[in-house]
Amino acid sequence: MIIAQTIAQVRQNITDARQKGKVIGLVPTMGGLHQGHYSLIRRCVEECDYTAVSIFVNPTQFAPGEDLKGYPRTFEADSEGCKDLDADLIFAPASEEIYPGQGTDPSDPLTWIHVEKVTSHLCGTSRPGHFRGVCTVVAKLFNIIQPDIAYFGQKDAQQLAVIRQMTKDLNFPIEIIGCPIVREKDGLAMSTRNKYLDSEQRKQALCLNKALKRAEEMIVAGQKNCQPVIDEMTKVIQQYPQAKVDYISIVDSDLLQPVTRIVPPVLIALAVQVGPARLIDNILVVPTDKKQ
Repeated sequence: MIIAQTIAQVRQNITDARQKGKVIGLVPTMGGLHQGHYSLIRRCVEECDYTAVSIFVNPTQFAPGEDLKGYPRTFEADSEGCKDLDADLIFAPASEEIYPGQGTDPSDPLTWIHVEKVTSHLCGTSRPGHFRGVCTVVAKLFNIIQPDIAYFGQKDAQQLAVIRQMTKDLNFPIEIIGCPIVREKDGLAMSTRNKYLDSEQRKQALCLNKALKRAEEMIVAGQKNCQPVIDEMTKVIQQYPQAKVDYISIVDSDLLQPVTRIVPPVLIALAVQVGPARLIDNILVVPTDKKQ
């Protein structure tokens, strides 16, 4: 497995692989890898001839006051995990490599990529500028690595939808694969930010999955109106004193616009602050005839 820190190194290795006729897969990450990330890498290895994993804590998707400095950086463990899963290349650049000319503060590139509408709700409201940073760095990675296929997790459902839209609108010749949420045994969605939680906060964090399960129960029982579902989810979370709702929303599964009636497919998404961690989770409600 190759660890590349420069764009030139990456491009040379990708060129060599492509000249051999290999299908290139990419798993973009910010490091702090867990089994959710590893599930993406496994699938990439299974489906592609050459697997590239990017590990880059992207400063442009963090707002002032967010956890950029404290974001878990576990490169040694991450690289061992990638090696064990037979990844071919890790791209681990410095900020200056991705945002040249910005010195130690790469927060103000001259060129941004912004996707309209899909970013206007959910985390786009709570974290203004976040998806502009996500799209810009992912577009850069797509341009540098030029993968045939890229893998993203469904836990970051809005990010997945935004990347799909960007890829379509900018005519990137890349297939975007969304992979299922990986959960702990008790239902908590795996997240790098779970590391911020102490034992009591970890128990409190179960409110996200419990609220989603309650929503699913109501829908299976026939509830079609969104507001009663949102109200009930809010009540579930309010039972946990250390949990504070950022948003609970039911949106269409394409452009992520709020709906008032539940007509599948729809996405039920929420963000909740638990202690120092802002956690997100979601479920996709699909038509009954599409359930496996």
